[in-house]
Amino acid sequence: MKILLHQCCGPCSVYPVRILKGMGHDLGGYWFNPNIHPVTEFYKRLETLTAFDRSENIPLILDETYGLVDFLKNTAQNHTERCGYCYRARLEMTAMTAKQNGFDSFTSTLLYSRYQNHELMVETANEMASKYNVGFFYHDFREGWKDGIEGSKALGMYRQQYCGCIYSEEDRYLKQLSAKYAQNSPQQQ
Repeated sequence: MKILLHQCCGPCSVYPVRILKGMGHDLGGYWFNPNIHPVTEFYKRLETLTAFDRSENIPLILDETYGLVDFLKNTAQNHTERCGYCYRARLEMTAMTAKQNGFDSFTSTLLYSRYQNHELMVETANEMASKYNVGFFYHDFREGWKDGIEGSKALGMYRQQYCGCIYSEEDRYLKQLSAKYAQNSPQQQ
């Protein structure tokens, strides 16, 4: 089967690529991640992914849309629902791109993460498959979480510490940095 693999980053691609290739599928990669901020993080991830896809002989369809303004417009009023918007935006573009480029189906490395809302992603992907009349290839890649981590480390990949959006960066670092600052600040008298 010819599958378009939406790729959020290189490390999250290691295990899904191994599995899909092992099943004998013909893969194409797709980069569309307007949720990743700041711009330096966006390009670090893109550079890592591009090198990985090249090493795996995976042709990459690249959409370098840096979507800060649209992302904020669609999430600022209700940032607790940001993941739903993010899944929808990325999976819709993936389904549309798969259809336009003659792929039989699409899937995503988002299905590899233990930290994402797996059920919502699957529901959204199925909706987009129906909307664009293209197959959605489902596989629960979370089973290979540790293998993917070990593989990305063995390849010396840049490994990000948050999903990509500014809200997740805040979730990841705010408590840690606040505690560090509190420890290092002089006592108030």
